[in-house]
Amino acid sequence: MAVAVVDRVLRRVLESDVELSREGAEAEVRRILSIESPLASPQTVDLVVDNLVGMGPIEPLFRDPAVSDVFVNGPDQVWVERGGVLEPTDVVFADDAAVLAAVERTIGPLGLRLDRASPLLSARLPDGSRLHAVIPPVSVGGPVVAIRRFTAVAPDLDTFVDWGSMTTGQRSFLHGAVVDRKNIVVSGATGTGKTTLLNALAATVPAGERIVTIEDAAELRFSGHVVRLEARPPNAEGQGRVTLADLVRTALRLRPDRIVVGEVRGPEALDMIAAMNTGHDGSLSTVHANGPEDALWRLETLALSGEGVGEVAVRRQLRSGVDLIVHLTRRDAHRRIEVIAEVDQDGCRELRC
Repeated sequence: MAVAVVDRVLRRVLESDVELSREGAEAEVRRILSIESPLASPQTVDLVVDNLVGMGPIEPLFRDPAVSDVFVNGPDQVWVERGGVLEPTDVVFADDAAVLAAVERTIGPLGLRLDRASPLLSARLPDGSRLHAVIPPVSVGGPVVAIRRFTAVAPDLDTFVDWGSMTTGQRSFLHGAVVDRKNIVVSGATGTGKTTLLNALAATVPAGERIVTIEDAAELRFSGHVVRLEARPPNAEGQGRVTLADLVRTALRLRPDRIVVGEVRGPEALDMIAAMNTGHDGSLSTVHANGPEDALWRLETLALSGEGVGEVAVRRQLRSGVDLIVHLTRRDAHRRIEVIAEVDQDGCRELRC
């Protein structure tokens, strides 16, 4: 019966000329239900609205503040991460088409597309969350969606100490390194908290310094004299792409005191290294790596993926430009700083803080 009511109200709203915003849809749904099903529960309103303007059955998961990630591995497998622990839910979609429809409702206002011709999607949602989707034929078992939620309040370095993710000595050392304008790279695997730590480090930059942030999806949140730049994927016609490398070069023309690159993952590594060696001391970034030495090798490899650069020159600039590498690890649900390493021409040397 409840399913029949939801379907009927959905059709009525879609046939009307009401604006499909959450506020407009909710008002119209309440009006229709007051006439057709006055005894319907408040949950019915949420269910209809979620299927009109939200992500359908997974929308209630986003109202749980403990949920940091939502994973859809096909219509009948929905997982969440709570407190760093993955756990299954009893949430299901009706079928593959329902999953795709939920994604399309979300990305439609962003001017993006997801279909067989463009089966891969990365998007930043209006609330700052990141959505990644893969559909057949690329994903074999059905549509796959991963959403990392935006956290409204960014923790500071003291919070990392409270969490047990760093010691008081490491906190004092890193705060001093930022103030002393050391070039710092945060390394670690996926989900180790690199961006969270980068936020905390950037928040300690002295007031009055002009910071330009460069990100694939805007996640950094700190106050001060901040100019935020965000990469842009191609639109539905395949036009308008703006890469991280484009943004790093643009940032250099905006007279920054410091440059903060959310994550280095391509040829922009060369431009970032060049910036660190040409007066932009105190720059910050992150990179995926298994340790400090691996982080150096990965940055070198990424820089060499561009054209017209030599291995020896890149290595010298890299080891001259980067001062510190802070490596994060994750064990079960616990994230922590495993090592802080100083970089010189001979490689990395672990510091005791």
